[in-house]
Amino acid sequence: MSKTNDAGLSKAAEAVGSFAALARALGVTKGAVHQWTRVPAERVLAVEAATGVPRQQLRPDLYPVE
Repeated sequence: MSKTNDAGLSKAAEAVGSFAALARALGVTKGAVHQWTRVPAERVLAVEAATGVPRQQLRPDLYPVE
């Protein structure tokens, strides 16, 4: 069974070049990032800071566009 990453997580990885680069930017293992199907709520602000991808795109369920 393959898992699918959501658009926000994919956009964040693309912004820094790869999932491995995203992991390095966050100070976590690439294995941790590969386990995510979306950006965890507690990591949204750090991912936004590291990638420039707005929190509304990373987790629109938590940060709806106003």
